Formats: sequence, C-alpha cells, structure tokens
Amino acid sequence: MSKANLIHLSEEERNALQKIANARTEEARRVQRANILLLSSDGVTQTKIAETVGLSRPSVILCLKKYIEAGWEYALADSSRPGRPAIISNETNMWVQNIACQKPSDFGYPQELWTITKLQKHIQKTCEEAGHSELKDIAKSKVWSILNSAEIKPHRIRYYLERRDPEFETKMHEVLLVYKQVELMFDANGNIVWPDGERKTITLSYDEKPGIQAIANAADDLRPTEQHGFIARDSEYKRLGTVSLLAGIDLLTGKIIPRISDSHKSADFVAFLKVLNNEYDQSDKIRIILDNHSIHTSKETRDYLVTVPDRFEFVFTPTHGSWLNLIESFFGKLARVCLRGIRVQSKEELIERIYRYIDEVNNDPVVYRWTYKMNEVNVS
Repeated sequence: MSKANLIHLSEEERNALQKIANARTEEARRVQRANILLLSSDGVTQTKIAETVGLSRPSVILCLKKYIEAGWEYALADSSRPGRPAIISNETNMWVQNIACQKPSDFGYPQELWTITKLQKHIQKTCEEAGHSELKDIAKSKVWSILNSAEIKPHRIRYYLERRDPEFETKMHEVLLVYKQVELMFDANGNIVWPDGERKTITLSYDEKPGIQAIANAADDLRPTEQHGFIARDSEYKRLGTVSLLAGIDLLTGKIIPRISDSHKSADFVAFLKVLNNEYDQSDKIRIILDNHSIHTSKETRDYLVTVPDRFEFVFTPTHGSWLNLIESFFGKLARVCLRGIRVQSKEELIERIYRYIDEVNNDPVVYRWTYKMNEVNVS
C-alpha cells in the first residue's frame, strides 16, 4: 500500500461516495471513509489523506485494504469487533421509552415531535444524571431498536375522534334500531312490506353539505389530445360564491330529496321540512335521522313542528357520530362523481348541475343498507 493511487473508482462508485461525503446527516466515520476513497482515487498520498480526514495513516490503509477486498460499501462499514456487547437493562430501555412518550416541549425544547437525532442527543445529555451512563454513546440505530421493540413512534401523529358524548352508545343503539326496523320492512325479494293496519313510517337519513364552491375558470380548459392525454387547466380561477345542499335519502326507496340554498340556517331547514311534508301522504309519519346541529332544535324549527303535530320524528346521531348517518355515503359519491373538478359560469349553473345529477341518481335509485353491528341489534 505504499503507492498513492492503488484504487480506481468507477463513475457509479464515485457518485455514491460523493453523495455520502456531502451528506449532512451521515455518520462522521462514514463521511471520513468516503473521503479516504475519493482522495486516494484522486492520487493523494496516504499521509496527506490522514492529515486531511483527521485519522492515523494505519486507519487510512485499513480502509483502502477493505475496499480492495470487498468494495466501497464494505470499506465504509464497521467490522465486527471481539468482546462482550454492551448490555442495556430493561429499566434503561423503559427510561428511553418514557422520554419518547413525552413531548420535547416538556423538556424545554421548541419542537412538538421528537426526531431520532433530537431524542438521541437528549438521551446522551441526560443519561448520566438519570443513572443510565451506558447510554452516553448510544447510536441512533439503538434508539430506533429500543422504540421499535415497544412499537413507539414519537415522530408520527395518527388522528382519532374522541367520543365526547356520554350517551354515545345509547344514541348509536337508537340509530341502529331504526336501521334494523327499516331492514325488516323488506321481504326476501327486496320488496317493501307495510305492516297491516299500522300507520306508514317514512324513514330518511338527512344532513347538510354547506360551502359547495362555485368556481369559474380564468381561461378555457384544453381538452385531451394525442400529444397529451389529460385535461390542461389554468391554475387561476374565479370564486363565484357558495351554496348549501340540504338533502335526505329515503331509506326504503333510495330516492334523494334535495333543496339547495345560499345558506343552511333554521329557515332553510324549515323550508326543507316543508318540502318533505308536501312529498309524502299526509297520513304518513316522517322519521328523520339527523345530527345535533343547532338549526335542528332551534325555536324557529320547534315553532314549525307545532304547526304539523305528530308529523315528524327526529332521531339524533350522537355527537361526533356523523358516520352513523347513511346520507354521508351519498355525499361522498356526490363529491367524487359530480363536484370533483367542477367549473361553472355562475352559481345558478352549479345549482342546476347538482339538481341534474340528483335527478340521474333518482332515475336509478340505490337503496342504502347499514351493516355495521346490525347483528347486535335486537328488535322487540
């Protein structure tokens, strides 16, 4: 190894080593070894390389020998060393995991989430004072290992919806009971069977979809061509206002009953109830599954209900339980099929196209069925 240019890097090897040598997140020893190989390939003497990277000449020679034996990846890796590996006790592991389960801000840092580097530095800084001096040289890979063994990922957030309604289970059962009663009204062939001698009950799943934006293009779309098989659209656009869709789905027929307005106030909800009142026979009872929005229980709504006694029955979903409402399935389909990427020339055009889409749906209606936990519902 007396000559300076014993190794010859291919272009691919040089690019890989250059990337490691310039990386700010690589371990220092890998950066040093990458620079050794690069400098040697450039004809720099071993003594000069040692001075440049801050290592002894034997360390430089060892790195070059490892490259000759098995390539650059082997040269950058640490060889296995004899001796007993350091043992980290369960108590020490739990100390690390406990830190990871707290916020960095609890320790005076500005960050909200841990990074492995930040956690490693904090462990190295505080381990001796906490009586875990064996961690003073802990590597990031070991931190990963300790966290993975307990399936702790302090750098990730997974959202959930807290059940803040103390009567969540009771209200959910009431909604599922309605779905079960609707299910029992269909015979084996899917036909509706009305109970003899009983008043008909129409059941609807209702909700509002506010803030549907009417957006106009600033320039015309370019249609797909042989050169580009996609729609080209100018990124600029014009806002023309918003509308709210109030809609109910008849759970027996699948028919959608809509009303579109500029807002979704109590007056709009009362206007929708009047639409339902005119839609069904006056002898029928109209049962509506809906959420706890204030307009559903406002004074204006209550005043209207007094004028149509025993006509409407409200079944409320629990707080944060909108997923129990079947109309949400239709709203999801509406967003995907009709509203996605829609551009119009006016707010009136948007309203007309939504009504036209609902007419298409009603021409071939789909009866929505609820299946979740239905086997747990007992109708008596």
